[in-house]
Amino acid sequence: MIIGVPKEIKNHEYRVGMVPSSVRELTSKGHEVFIETNAGNGIGFTDQDYIDVGASILATAKEIFAVAEMIVKVKEPQAVERAMLREDQVLFTYLHLAPDLPQTEDLIKSGSVCIAYETVTDDRGTLPLLAPMSEVAGRMSIQAGAMALEKSMGGRGMLLGGVPGVEPAKVVIIGGGMVGTNAAQMAVGLGADVVILDRSIDALRRLNAQFDNRVKAIYSTADAIEKHVLEADLVIGGVLVPGAAAPKLVTKEHIAKMKPGSAIVDVAIDQGGCIETSHATTHEDPTYIVDEVVHYCVANMPGAVARTSTFALNNATLPYIIKLADLGYRKALIQDKHLLNGLNVMHGKITCKEVAEALNLEFVEPKILLN
Repeated sequence: MIIGVPKEIKNHEYRVGMVPSSVRELTSKGHEVFIETNAGNGIGFTDQDYIDVGASILATAKEIFAVAEMIVKVKEPQAVERAMLREDQVLFTYLHLAPDLPQTEDLIKSGSVCIAYETVTDDRGTLPLLAPMSEVAGRMSIQAGAMALEKSMGGRGMLLGGVPGVEPAKVVIIGGGMVGTNAAQMAVGLGADVVILDRSIDALRRLNAQFDNRVKAIYSTADAIEKHVLEADLVIGGVLVPGAAAPKLVTKEHIAKMKPGSAIVDVAIDQGGCIETSHATTHEDPTYIVDEVVHYCVANMPGAVARTSTFALNNATLPYIIKLADLGYRKALIQDKHLLNGLNVMHGKITCKEVAEALNLEFVEPKILLN
């Protein structure tokens, strides 16, 4: 198979779809890999690093899209990239389509085969290609929140862990999954007062055991959310409904009643956000203020630690890239039900039920298109 890796063009996005060691795995199996020039520069990989493992370098993304049978990226394709997709070409990347009708319409129009990292599943019922970035984003959310609480950023001027004689900040984490667990790990380590809200009793038991009762694991209800959000100095939104738009659990009325200078980090912003007042921001301009509450809603948070993020992502995606390359997308999707769950758009049809429902579009069972 011919695989193409374009340079990411989203604002301050330095990650790359494949590192040289991943490319070597494919070229050693006889596959051809084309890398856009300077695609890996942001994380310290030169064109020569890719050439040394058997890749070919092309000057533009247009050339990459023109030659490749499969495009491997990190972030969702931007409008200029979507215009270069063609019929039956495989796109393997994060898509986050549920809150993004323009992207979805462009992918439908392209006729391409779009497999989303974030909806690929495994035998444990988890999302193995979303997990590494959720780990990174969860940990980063506390760093971002700590900065947002600084007075110069419009925050309350609080240190998360306090100091002897001064109370620590109260951190409220909504969602006890991968994001929430990693956020809690960082917040607990800094000495913050941590509350985690979740609707899964099993998750709450796991969190209590994991943190040896150093966090307050609370069953999530409307009352519990309101109570703890209004008491919070920092709120982390880490709710995920696979493939679907995130539910708005913190309302604009909650925001209006929060402490002046408190902060919110909405990690769910890729799926539309779980805070009603959230809208996507960039690393260039990461925060804004609503009702004296600082909002950090960067849609590609892990891009700030691009080298760590790229290696973590490649570790997870490489087996699937190899399977798609070795078998071709049809056979790979038919043989692997978990990879099939990643199929969001194929030949002009929506094949992910949650995306179709979120955007009020027709859903087509993917197996029908593969027969």
